[in-house]
Amino acid sequence: MRQFLAWKLPRIGQPRIDEMLAAGRFVDLTGVPITPRTPFTAQTFIYFHRDLPVETPVPFPIGILYRDDRILVADKPHFLSSIPRGSHVLESVVVRLRTELGMPELTVAHRLDRVTAGVLLLTCQRQWRRSYQELFEHHLVHKSYRVVAAALDLPPEGIEVASRIVKERGVIQAHEVPGAAPNSRTRIRLLERRGDLGLYEATPLTGKTHQIRLHFNQLGAPILNDPFYPELLDTAVDDFSRPLQLQAHELSFTDPVSGRFRSFSSRQKLACWG
Repeated sequence: MRQFLAWKLPRIGQPRIDEMLAAGRFVDLTGVPITPRTPFTAQTFIYFHRDLPVETPVPFPIGILYRDDRILVADKPHFLSSIPRGSHVLESVVVRLRTELGMPELTVAHRLDRVTAGVLLLTCQRQWRRSYQELFEHHLVHKSYRVVAAALDLPPEGIEVASRIVKERGVIQAHEVPGAAPNSRTRIRLLERRGDLGLYEATPLTGKTHQIRLHFNQLGAPILNDPFYPELLDTAVDDFSRPLQLQAHELSFTDPVSGRFRSFSSRQKLACWG
């Protein structure tokens, strides 16, 4: 068993594996600890929990817009990750709600950026994940966002912005390729104007990384408090003072199980608009 673990987990190292075995940190599917005397069984899954980083709590609650036996619709606050990832594990929607609601199989059907607030669809049990995730994969969900940015003179019906967006692995910012065939499109409409600021509705027709943020930046009106565009800012992870003024405002779809039309809207207000 020791050789098996060392081969599967080379980055941990043998001394660390010995410590984790002694502490009962490796368990089987039923939660029973694995020890050096546990017989080897082929095709058996072994689980362990890595040491978690110290996380600053995100001081905002998660709203619940709807819940039934299949789905839960959350109203995600700014600065909270959708899923456990990197240095954000406990401070994620999935981990928080699994703990608070006692729902160990709860998971997201899609994702929102950590700095984006708004409507997030989750499935309550493993058996429903595929059905609802496929709605997003096959572009069967209507999504609209609210944005606060500098006021632009747009026609009443709005405009459509298109570009080719490329996101390179390991690079935080995505970028647009001038003159290349577009792979992203966003409809943008000005809803209201207050002095130099405007409240917009943004409807993404494709789903590229940071698409709405890049398209507003292309128009010369980067979204208020955007730490990535036009410049990458060195913002502390525990600085909650300047939330990105981007909200997933509405989500609607035909339920793949019941066939009913469903529509959900965020109850939050963008801080710079009120």
